[in-house]
Amino acid sequence: MSRTPSSAGPRVFLIAALLLPTASLGACAGLGGGDGCRGTASELRRLAEQPVLGVAPARASVPANYRGVGVTTGCDDDSGGAPWLHADRLYAFPGRPEDVISFYTGAAASAGWKLEEDSSATLDGVCWTRIEQGRHLVLDVELRPGGFSPEPVVGTGIAYTVSVGSERDGGAEGCGG
Repeated sequence: MSRTPSSAGPRVFLIAALLLPTASLGACAGLGGGDGCRGTASELRRLAEQPVLGVAPARASVPANYRGVGVTTGCDDDSGGAPWLHADRLYAFPGRPEDVISFYTGAAASAGWKLEEDSSATLDGVCWTRIEQGRHLVLDVELRPGGFSPEPVVGTGIAYTVSVGSERDGGAEGCGG
């Protein structure tokens, strides 16, 4: 479900995934050679302030080995198109993936997010979009987040991420990326 640049190679994606937990608010990690991530701190801050990043089902928590990390941000400038800005939050949940999807389906709808037409709840996650101040935003709940180092400690539950992203130019990028 996650929106990833289509021309990014597996190594670039892995590097981005490994850096995600350690990225700080306002960090800008240009993965390609472009400089499209310069000056994105205020845009990343706005994404990190999206209320949906702090909303989670009852009993959801930060994985034990990620306490204090909170919302992370990043800027991926590796696809030749507009850089992708995103704010992400990692959660541990002691229930079923279906419970996570059900919770966010209600939370997203009440906050004005629209389920992407070609997106449906799968074992990987679900995705919504909306326009805010002329900017197209993508909300992605990914139930199989990969590439974290160290692996999130979740006990008997699952790890999942909530991400809000947008192209730097505010373009109409959707869930399929």
